[in-house]
This record gives sequence, structure tokens and C-alpha cells, in this order.
Amino acid sequence: MNRKTHIDMFGVVALIAIALNFGLNQIVIKFSNGGFQPLFMACLRSAGAGIVLLIWMRIRKIPFFLPRSSLIFGALAGVFFALEFSLLFTALDLTTVSRSSIIFYSMPVWLALILHFAVPDEKLSVLRFIGLLLAMLGVFIALFDRQDEQGNLLGDILSLFAALCWAAIALLVRITPLSKISAEQQLLCQLVVSAPILLIMSLGYGTLLRDVEFIHVIGLAYQIFAIASFGFLSWFWLMKRYPVSLVASFSFLSPVFAVLLGWIILDEQIEVTIWLALGLVAAGLYLINRR
Repeated sequence: MNRKTHIDMFGVVALIAIALNFGLNQIVIKFSNGGFQPLFMACLRSAGAGIVLLIWMRIRKIPFFLPRSSLIFGALAGVFFALEFSLLFTALDLTTVSRSSIIFYSMPVWLALILHFAVPDEKLSVLRFIGLLLAMLGVFIALFDRQDEQGNLLGDILSLFAALCWAAIALLVRITPLSKISAEQQLLCQLVVSAPILLIMSLGYGTLLRDVEFIHVIGLAYQIFAIASFGFLSWFWLMKRYPVSLVASFSFLSPVFAVLLGWIILDEQIEVTIWLALGLVAAGLYLINRR
């Protein structure tokens, strides 16, 4: 694959489509929670996506097993993956898509802050520091603005911890031997480790099935194919094809799409302060990822 030095029209369209896909993901999770218990659905998603990924890797002749030096870090990434989505799926059972998305997609903010202290080459420039402050202010507003009756503080806090778990995974991939294995192997270890953990966690959360209808099964299938397997792989592929910083700069679109879709599809009540929080987080993400 020829690595490009800029993003062409294909890259722009693909990145916007993926951001829209990830934004729609929040809607699908919240809707599918009506049929499946959140943790059990997360378990089914990991298990199903793991099977799809194994078939894909078999066809592509990609090794299943990690090098010994990566095993412990792969297992740890899987634990964080299980925690991330147990928190996110539960959060979307409690709070609105708009609030959860703004907070959850602030992950690059926390990752940038951690890397500033952990990796000498990742020091924050003045521009990125301004972006960090803007995004943190947006998250603060989303957390503590309680004007609408649809939001839930516990759900919002769970979304924040889910973002921190996501940042932990990204950090592991950045500074451990996981950086030397393929994206498929990275994703596979997270899916394989998370599925049994999520299953065990779901047993203590309540009834595994709620009012399951065919539309909820479609939502689960969307999660498996469009997000947890080929959605993530498409993102990894674009990261290899185009400059990482330019690809990452499109991440600000995901919470924008999620909030708009929550407003349009779910008829969520969105106060002016939530639009303000979205604008601050989106601007902050853009500045943090911009070189």
C-alpha cells in the first residue's frame, strides 16, 4: 500500500463516512438496549465480532496468535476494552446520546494529557494546550449542566470513565510491544478477552434479555459488522494509508454526528449549553489532533 502525504477526496469521503458510522453507533446502542441487557449485548458484540475477525484473518492469512512479548499487554488491553464498553453501554441506558457522545469522544483529550507526561516526543504545543482546555471545558459543561430532564449524572460519569479506558487502550498500543503487531491482532485480543469478562459481568446485572424484537437483533448485527469488526478495521486501514494526525483530526465529527442524530432520530431535548459543550469539545479535538 502506498502511504500518502495528504488526504485525497477518497480519504475525506471515507473519514466522514466512518465518523457518521461511529456517531450512529451511539443511537443503535441506546435503541438496542431496549431488547438486550447492556452488558450482555456488549458480550454478544465482542463474541460475534471476534468470529467475523477470525474468518477475515484466516482468509487474509494473518496470524492469530500474538508474540510472547505482547501477550500480557494484549490481555490488559482486552480488560480495558471490556471495562470501556460495559461503562459505555450502561451509560447509554441511563443518559442521552448527546451527553454521552460529547463526553465519550473526548478520549483524545485525556490521551494527549497522558502522553504529554509519559512520552517525551508528545509534549503539548501552545495550540494543542488551548485545544485541551477548550475540550475539557466542554466536558465540564456537559457533566454539570443539568437543565434537561433526560440527562443522568451517573450515566454521564460512566461515559467519562469509558473514555479514560479507551485512552488507556490507545496508550498501550502506543508505548508497548502491541505497536509492533497488526491492527487485526490488536483488535482480536481485545475482543477475545472482553467477551468472557462481559458475560460474567452481565450475570450480575439482571435479566439478559429484555423485550427482544427483530429490530434489536438487526441493531446487534450492525454493532458486530459495521462497528466492532469492519468499522474498526477500516479506521486502522485509513491510519496506515494517510498521515495519522490528519486522520485523527476527523475525530471531532463523531460527537457532532451523534448529537445531531440523537436530536433527529430520538427527539432528544438539547439545551443551548449542550450545543456549546459540543462546539468546545469539537474545536478542542481539532486543535489537539492538528499538526
